[in-house]
Amino acid sequence: MDFPNILFIMTDNQGAWTLGCYGNPDIRTPCIDGLAEEGMRFANAYAVNSVCSPSRATFFTGLIPSQHGVHCYLGGEKPDSQMGPDAYCTIGEFSNLSRVLSQEGYTCGLSGKWHLGDSLHPQEGFEYWFSKPKGHTSTFYNDELIWQNQTYTEPRYTTDVITEHALDFLENHRQEPFFLYVAYNGPYGLGAHMTETHRNRHTDYYADKDLPCFPREPVHPWLKQNRQLVNNPISIRGYASAVSGVDDGVGALLDALSEYGLEENTLVIFTADQGLCGGHHGMWGMGDHSRPLHTFEEAVHIPLLFRHPERIEAGVVFEGRTCNYDFFPSLLDYLGLSEHIPDTSPGTSYAPALRGDSQDWDNTVFHEFENARMIRTDRWKYTWRHPDGPDELYDMQADPGERQNLAGSSGEVVQDLRAQLSTFFDTYANPEYDVWRGGRSKAGRITDRGNGLKGD
Repeated sequence: MDFPNILFIMTDNQGAWTLGCYGNPDIRTPCIDGLAEEGMRFANAYAVNSVCSPSRATFFTGLIPSQHGVHCYLGGEKPDSQMGPDAYCTIGEFSNLSRVLSQEGYTCGLSGKWHLGDSLHPQEGFEYWFSKPKGHTSTFYNDELIWQNQTYTEPRYTTDVITEHALDFLENHRQEPFFLYVAYNGPYGLGAHMTETHRNRHTDYYADKDLPCFPREPVHPWLKQNRQLVNNPISIRGYASAVSGVDDGVGALLDALSEYGLEENTLVIFTADQGLCGGHHGMWGMGDHSRPLHTFEEAVHIPLLFRHPERIEAGVVFEGRTCNYDFFPSLLDYLGLSEHIPDTSPGTSYAPALRGDSQDWDNTVFHEFENARMIRTDRWKYTWRHPDGPDELYDMQADPGERQNLAGSSGEVVQDLRAQLSTFFDTYANPEYDVWRGGRSKAGRITDRGNGLKGD
């Protein structure tokens, strides 16, 4: 197969539940939903970690946090890995997606959020580099961004500016094989600005909408941050507006591919780094916003869509449960570049399914966030917190809403799931980065930082 162009779109803090193609009846996402109609939708895609730097590192390397060492979002570590004289790329020691594709002849461009270290300079094979100094989003206007190795303040809506730079890359590199990574700042859904009206072209549409897709529940007692956002109509409508704002950008990129005649020879991938609870379980945010760190489905179940006309069948749903450590080996396999897949990756390639072939699939996935490790099988979801709990066990067939914790009454099930978790991490964790056994984190540890953080 000749190498296709690749448009890889990743959003920030967006669960699968936010999209029409995953059943959301309230938020307008016609362009993203169109990708599902024209390609393959992964019904059960999961993030290995519920904050962005670890998850992004896994997308780019096929390794879990206990292998690549990024256990939390960059931003609290000292020295600063993102900006300044000590900045460095946290995945530079590993085979990674952009470096591999650059070596294979792709022109690589980034427009948007990097959040994997040394933000000021193009990293790992990227030639085009429009980025953010830090990972978090505190505003969608007057944001600090990076262009041509300089930081500046951008007065316009950041999501639109990310799209503009992506379109600039497409216009200037459409004659050569390209890998364009569009890493949107939105929908995000965190920070002080979430108590202010979100301003974009969708603001007026959502101004009078109830949006019942955001559950109205009492604040969960574990929630330590964002409590003021739960059941807040300004926050709810703002997040919906930001989701639709991202959808606008996706539509503009797809229109450009069509205009340039690049649709058939471009693999388009849409996903998110992790999900976000928008009132689900009385939570707002990801796992880092509660103590203990939580693993609710809405924070770890992510969208994943692939479109490649005439090569990936349209309207197909892959029902197997995948984790984003499967993404790197799957994409390289699909491209015919399997020799670059590290032997240490726990991922399994779903490229045969993308090609339309049948394959056996193990529906068990694993997740880790510092002291919390989770296993999800067809029936069970078990979260083991080191060293003293509290642990959680849910029967996801009888209790998909995760309401009845069975950890104290199902000893044999817990014992079996603990054994599977232990085997997985004993097999794949690198002792240097295995925090359960005294290993270190490149990002520091959120459980050591207190509760006053923005979150990413």
